[in-house]
Amino acid sequence: CISGSAALMRETKEKFEALTGGKVFEGYGLSEAPTATHCNPMLGENKIGSIGMPLPDVDCRIIDLDDGETEMKTGEIGEIILKGPQVMRGYHNMPTETANSLREWNGEKWLYTGDIARMDEDGYFYIVDRKKELIKPGGFQVWPREVEEAISDHPKVLEVGVAGVPDPYRGETVKAWVVVKPGETLTVEEVRDFAKKKLTKYKVPALVEFRDELPKTTVGKILRRELVKQHKEAEKQ
Repeated sequence: CISGSAALMRETKEKFEALTGGKVFEGYGLSEAPTATHCNPMLGENKIGSIGMPLPDVDCRIIDLDDGETEMKTGEIGEIILKGPQVMRGYHNMPTETANSLREWNGEKWLYTGDIARMDEDGYFYIVDRKKELIKPGGFQVWPREVEEAISDHPKVLEVGVAGVPDPYRGETVKAWVVVKPGETLTVEEVRDFAKKKLTKYKVPALVEFRDELPKTTVGKILRRELVKQHKEAEKQ
């Protein structure tokens, strides 16, 4: 089976494989490059947390976030750009958006995905987060996915969403929305104390809200922007 859209958690992968006897391979694709562009190899190492390697005929690079030109070294974080036969020709009647996404690099047109990633020494790619969802509390940089993965390791946490919400002093602050497993109880301090063991101080959520469920897309991806919207609406009341 192939897993995509949201990150595949280790616990989910292991439970599925134990129940079915099958294998789950995490991959990556996007609307601008239909089907897929990356996947873990079925006959090679299937690395948990990785989207795998580029598929045949797909060329992929990691580019500097600031200048959009410099190719990053192994292990360094940057934006995924790619080209291949499945990449779109453009957005219909949206020339500005097309020009922002399809840009020239090294003399050829590449799709700038807006997804942040790194590549390891074996050529496997790892998604860090969406470029536009970067949280900047007091000038620091916090990727929501890193915080989500840290908190989701708590044995009582079913799922978690993390995003930046407005803060009058720091500009933004990190907030976590947590769904606790049935029959379990958890406090804000327990969540924060657990996060402190895994994260740098400025990445630990200043705010924690417990929910029965989280808003999601039709394919099960947590809608961070909806969580932020709901937070802002609650603050106005």
